[in-house]
Amino acid sequence: MRRKQSLSCFFRSMNALLQATFVVLCILPASAQTPAPPATRQDNVKEVIHGVEIIDPYRWLEEQDGKETRDWVAVQNAYTHSLLDKLPQRAAISKRLLEMFHHDTVGSPVQEAGYYFFTKKGADQDLASIYRRKGAAGTDELLIDPHPMSTDHTTSVGIRDITSDASLMIYAVRRGGEDETEMRIMDLNTRHDLPDVFPRALYMGTSWKKDRSGFYYTLGHRDSGKRIYYHALGSDPAKDPVVFGEGYGPDTWLGNNVSEDGRYLLMNVQAGWAKNELFIQNLNDNGPVHPLITGINAHFTPQFAGDFLIVQTDWQAPRNRILKIDLRDSKPEKWQEIVPATQDAIESFALIGGKLFVNYMHNVTSRIAIFSLEGKPIGEVALPSSGSAVIYGRADQDEGILIFSSYTTPQSIFRYSASTGKRELWYRNAVPFDSDRYEMEQVWYSSKDGTRVPMFLLHRKGYKPDGKTPTILYGYGGFNVSLTPQFRTEAAWWLEQGGIYAVANLRGGSEFGEAWHKAGMLEKKQNVFDDFIAAAEWLVKNKYTTPQKMAIWGGSNGGLLMGAVVTQRPELYQAVICDHPDLDMVRYYKWTRNNNPPALLEYGNAADREQFKFLYAYSPYQHVQPKTKYPAILFSSGDADTRVPPEQARKMTARMQAATSSGRPVLLLYDTKAGHSGGRPFSQIVDELSLKFAFLEWQLGMQ
Repeated sequence: MRRKQSLSCFFRSMNALLQATFVVLCILPASAQTPAPPATRQDNVKEVIHGVEIIDPYRWLEEQDGKETRDWVAVQNAYTHSLLDKLPQRAAISKRLLEMFHHDTVGSPVQEAGYYFFTKKGADQDLASIYRRKGAAGTDELLIDPHPMSTDHTTSVGIRDITSDASLMIYAVRRGGEDETEMRIMDLNTRHDLPDVFPRALYMGTSWKKDRSGFYYTLGHRDSGKRIYYHALGSDPAKDPVVFGEGYGPDTWLGNNVSEDGRYLLMNVQAGWAKNELFIQNLNDNGPVHPLITGINAHFTPQFAGDFLIVQTDWQAPRNRILKIDLRDSKPEKWQEIVPATQDAIESFALIGGKLFVNYMHNVTSRIAIFSLEGKPIGEVALPSSGSAVIYGRADQDEGILIFSSYTTPQSIFRYSASTGKRELWYRNAVPFDSDRYEMEQVWYSSKDGTRVPMFLLHRKGYKPDGKTPTILYGYGGFNVSLTPQFRTEAAWWLEQGGIYAVANLRGGSEFGEAWHKAGMLEKKQNVFDDFIAAAEWLVKNKYTTPQKMAIWGGSNGGLLMGAVVTQRPELYQAVICDHPDLDMVRYYKWTRNNNPPALLEYGNAADREQFKFLYAYSPYQHVQPKTKYPAILFSSGDADTRVPPEQARKMTARMQAATSSGRPVLLLYDTKAGHSGGRPFSQIVDELSLKFAFLEWQLGMQ
């Protein structure tokens, strides 16, 4: 019977699709009735959870490898392309995006023994390769080219760790967009891989021993949790011993770091995104692992400085402070505060040339102050302008790396001298974009509960609000992630079309420290949605745009944001792009093949009666209402997403298609190879972006 239903559904869907392809799409206005989407069978599974009856009409779409699901994905993709491929804007959008992306792209370099190691993608290439350069002015030497590894260019490579003498490099090979990778080791003297090959798994960090005889690494098992292993070169990786982590569950992350002098192994135990603990081992005498910082509900971010540990923490300082711990006498009463908390949150810090560089966030832009290791203020790092900066290096080397960009300034990488304060340009992305024509404006607005929230507005210089400007409002709001001003080519393209690009700094991020983060997690997650809705309302009230000219965009946790605000306030937006989203928060805890156990500490777990209440109160999938005028929506996901369960996008697409009464399209772009961590060649990335922007221009009535 089920087989007949599947075939019937498939043929009905194909019939609807064939009808849609006969529509003359090139003259279809946004206000016109869109051809009906393919029909999707409902199985209406009923279950009672904590006394609440819930009906799931599309449970069968959770069967990712089932034939009926595969047929449904194929039909949905065909329907989406039938509507978007022939839009008249598409060719011009693709042409300009290709021009803007047509430049070499260089990743942040790692310095070891006089070499710079980095990734670089040529202007005409699909993928980034691994290079090294001897000295700042040396010739770039290709080490690993991933292009021959796959015919469709969906296999990529990345640098994991390099020995201090630059003789050995661990690198990762990623198939598609999975979080899982393979690990390999290259002998940099012979340019050949060692026989030690690590099969596809969830590797999460590596750290070489000082004598280069082996390295520590974290391996994640999705069912039982993460463990730290040690691998001796030349041995069988399958027999590597566990050195730390027994007893921790799948909701806990583990990290490892060997000190620069090789004496200590530091182990980081992170429970979700709100706290962590530190353990340490003296490798010189092969001593036991003992706790260093435990039993405190706070973050501790450490870096070695000889026998001292410099630690950034929000313990007793929600906006962070910096402590100094003597590893020879590490009792808490001996900890020394060297940089106290201020009104500006500390985002990060670095040790370079015996100095402490503290990256503050001043109203969501970077300010880098310099201190001695005793906490004496020395000065500041001069930045090109207001924007986002990060600096890193080594405590025993004078040269560090400074990276800077803003919403209107492409990324630049500088060599920075800790002793002189001089910076020298190492690489700048040559994006063909006239930055001088545009400006960044920061505004503040009140959320539902009165909290003041900042928002960046990007637009042409001299712009005066006219109440009808096409606008993209972007947000994330979660997992301690800050949205600071960084150049995005897609935002630059939107500015060139005369649009406004707005970024709201919602609660849930770390823009103002840990209190800001915790105000947007667990039972307070609704604050994030309220902040975003208030941002949209502010843009309309202050005549920057109208609901008919507003598009919203978010991915991953930002995809959850899109689902929540669309189901709560559908009339506020004309179009939505929802990438790799979390949407069914009631069943979220059941999908253990993805990275869900740690995320449950941020979102909550519906298996718990009390947490179920607030999750069910906003869960987008359960709040889709029939016969509602929803905006146009474009969902995207892929089979290889091993971080966010892709079944959520499939189910939500079907439910929204059946529910909406607006006549606007609800579409799904679904990649059967790519996932959360990429896995697509450059050409495919540009192609998908052009589809998304053509969708937005169509729906916003842009010419």
